[in-house]
Amino acid sequence: MYITLLTALENGIFTITINRPDKLNALNKQVFADLNKALDEVYANISIRSVLITGSGPKAFVAGADISEFNSLTKTESMALAKAGQDTFFRIENSPKPIIACVNGFALGGGCELAMSCHFRIASDNARFGQPEVNLGLLPGYGGTQRLVQLIGKGRALELLMSAGMIDANTALQYGLINYVVPQEELLAKGKSLLELINTKAPIAVAKCIESANAVFDETKNGYEIEIKAFGDCFDSTDRKEGTAAFLEKRKAVFTGN
Repeated sequence: MYITLLTALENGIFTITINRPDKLNALNKQVFADLNKALDEVYANISIRSVLITGSGPKAFVAGADISEFNSLTKTESMALAKAGQDTFFRIENSPKPIIACVNGFALGGGCELAMSCHFRIASDNARFGQPEVNLGLLPGYGGTQRLVQLIGKGRALELLMSAGMIDANTALQYGLINYVVPQEELLAKGKSLLELINTKAPIAVAKCIESANAVFDETKNGYEIEIKAFGDCFDSTDRKEGTAAFLEKRKAVFTGN
C-alpha cells in the first residue's frame, strides 16, 4: 500500500515508520504522498486510536528533505512545495487522534519540522535536532520557523535557525522541545506505553484537548471560547456520563467514543 512507509496497527496504536534508511529517511514527494495516504487512514479508521511516527534504522528519524528534488524548481514551484509540506504537517497537528514522534537519531530540517508537527516528542539518547536550511541559502518551509518559536521561545529558536546548529537530546529536553529522553532500545516501548495510557481515556475529550490547545497559537480563534464549546460537547457525550458514573461507582470507566 505504501512505497516509503511501513505501517502496523496493534491495540489501537498505528505505527508509521518512514522507511528510506539508505537516504536517512529523507522526505521526498513520495514520502509526502504516502504520509497523506496514511493520514487518510488515521482520520477514517475507527480502529486507530492513536499514532506513533518514527524512522527506520538506528541513525535517523528523518535527516531532512531530499535536496536532489530542489534544483529544478522555479520560485513558484518551490512555494507550492512548501505549501504542500505545510498542509501535510497541519493534518498531523490537527489530527483528533494523538500523534507522537519517537525520534531515533537525526531529526534535521524537514525531519525536525515533522517531529514538531506531532503532538509531542520522545527522543532516544542519540537524537539530534536542528534546522540547517541556512547552509543551503534557505529557511525552513514546512512550518519550522513557527513551531520552533512556539516550542522553545524566540531567542533560542532564532539562534538555531540562523546558526544551523544542532542540539542533542538532553538539550532538547531542557529547551522543552521533547518530553522524554530514553535509551534507543526503549524508545518505541516508551511511546507505546504513553499511547496505551491515552487510549484508555475518552476519545472525544482527548480530541477536544488537542483542538483547544492548538487554538492557543491561532490568532484567528478565541481559545477560551473553543474550550467552552468543547466542554459542552464533552459534557453532552455518552462518555462523560460513563466517566462520571464510573467515578461515583469507584470502577474503571469504559469509553466508547460516543
